[in-house]
Amino acid sequence: MSTIGLIGAGNIGGQLARLAVQHGYRVVISNSRGPETLGDLVAELGADATAGTAEEAARAGDVVVVTIPLKNIDSVPVEPLAGKIVIDTNNYYPQRDGRIARLDANEATTAGLLQEHLPSSKVVKAFNHIAAADLTTKNAPAGTEGRRALAVYGDDADARAVVAAIIDEFGFDALDAGPLADSWRIERDQPGYVKPDDSAGLERHLAAATHDKN
Repeated sequence: MSTIGLIGAGNIGGQLARLAVQHGYRVVISNSRGPETLGDLVAELGADATAGTAEEAARAGDVVVVTIPLKNIDSVPVEPLAGKIVIDTNNYYPQRDGRIARLDANEATTAGLLQEHLPSSKVVKAFNHIAAADLTTKNAPAGTEGRRALAVYGDDADARAVVAAIIDEFGFDALDAGPLADSWRIERDQPGYVKPDDSAGLERHLAAATHDKN
């Protein structure tokens, strides 16, 4: 059994924690308000779940999920994540995050910003283009016709493969879509964003993405 650390315990974080425990992982969950506020979720998840600080979740996780508002990524601890696979679920919502000039100018990606903050980590973009509720209601066994597909982006091929295997365990087909520089193709308002695509449909939507979405 390995451990998944979660930095962020909101809608996506909570659902990923549920899936992780269901599939035999330990989880260490953190949020910005402190471990004492996570008692209900930990009680629901059972003996394989504990609450901690972001630093503790980062140190404990063999793989760590960052699932917090994009404006807060500078708070993610750097040193304990060195060398680790970090799954980035973040999306850019200017009304929440404020304007980020490099994203507005298509000069960066959301995952690329996290990779810059974590230069020694292996950032993989995943789980950002599915509604939280769908994570535990739209998953299906491997081989199911029309199984929903999720894109995986990252600059390290081995890290992409690890995350793709987790996605498959959790009940979705994984589509290896290449490096972080291309991850804009599945960001907010792109054709594939929160669409219930199978692999073929997701490939079509990624190919149709454009920087002129706005």
